[in-house]
Amino acid sequence: MVKKVLFICTGNFYRSRFAEAVFNFHADRRNLPWQAFSRGLAIHWAEGSLSPYTAARLSAWQIPLTYTGPTRVQLTEKDLAAAEICIALDRQEHLSMIQEQFPAWSQLTLYWEVPDLPMIQPEVALPAIESHVLYLLDHLPK
Repeated sequence: MVKKVLFICTGNFYRSRFAEAVFNFHADRRNLPWQAFSRGLAIHWAEGSLSPYTAARLSAWQIPLTYTGPTRVQLTEKDLAAAEICIALDRQEHLSMIQEQFPAWSQLTLYWEVPDLPMIQPEVALPAIESHVLYLLDHLPK
């Protein structure tokens, strides 16, 4: 049975989609019984399907876009319940949003510290996300 990791950010446009693709690519290469999906807390705040920064970095690292979802998706409680691990990309940005929208899940969600643009540039944010994802893959429950 495939276990699920949920990556959460604001618009499901940039950071969470990148984390999803990196996770799925490496989990597939390692033959792990895990799959990631991603959602946004406020997808109406972003336009377009996928950040050009995400697409460019995935291309540079030869990770096919098929490892991320085809479009942005709003987070629901059903999504949270479907995942064994829920990770929001930035505690400062996302904790209050999760507390407001899904109060029962705020303490069950893990929080990374990868701020959105313009607080941190993609040249810093995307490698940080990749490092977090690779660490997670190395430490998944068996």
